[in-house]
Amino acid sequence: MAKPLAQEFFKGLWDEVPPFRLVLGLCPVLAVTKAVEDGIGMGLATTFVLVGSNVLVSTLRKVIPPKVRIACYIVIIATFVTIVELLMQAYVYGLFLKLGIFIPLIVVNCVVLGRSEAFASKNGVLRSLLDGLGIGIGFTLSLAALAAVRELLGTGLLTVWKDWGLAFDIFGPAYKPFTFMVEAPGAFVALGLMLCLMNLVPKK
Repeated sequence: MAKPLAQEFFKGLWDEVPPFRLVLGLCPVLAVTKAVEDGIGMGLATTFVLVGSNVLVSTLRKVIPPKVRIACYIVIIATFVTIVELLMQAYVYGLFLKLGIFIPLIVVNCVVLGRSEAFASKNGVLRSLLDGLGIGIGFTLSLAALAAVRELLGTGLLTVWKDWGLAFDIFGPAYKPFTFMVEAPGAFVALGLMLCLMNLVPKK
């Protein structure tokens, strides 16, 4: 029995949220979560690629030969990554420079390729679109949540979108930053604690 369409979207927000439930895509989760702005930017870029590749793979699923399906999926994903890379260079160049190599590395993000292989290649366009959108938004929220913890403890700030003036000094000038949290080891500690909390909360 097919799942309701709404469930295909909402599963990505909790039941199958990539970093904390599926434990996938951890490289960008650890690398680009020093600031909320970076996490949101990376999440939105990945969502764009997820939705686009899911829809196109689903559309072409009966045309792509099974023996070369992975190679075809990678070409499709790389096309959307190139599009998002060019858009970021044109409109949010500062953020593009901060995210650096992790934008082109979306091509090999196991979340994106996994959804193409496990879901889009077996389901219709609408379900694949909702799946990609839900997983992408869940991934974005996960990055933003982890970045908020790290940035808040590590600097006392929350930088949602600096160019738009959405940067907030939460703890004030008297706060002594716990700079460990914005270093590489802090990313592992914060992720581990959040994984622990997620495992304490039931999926349903």
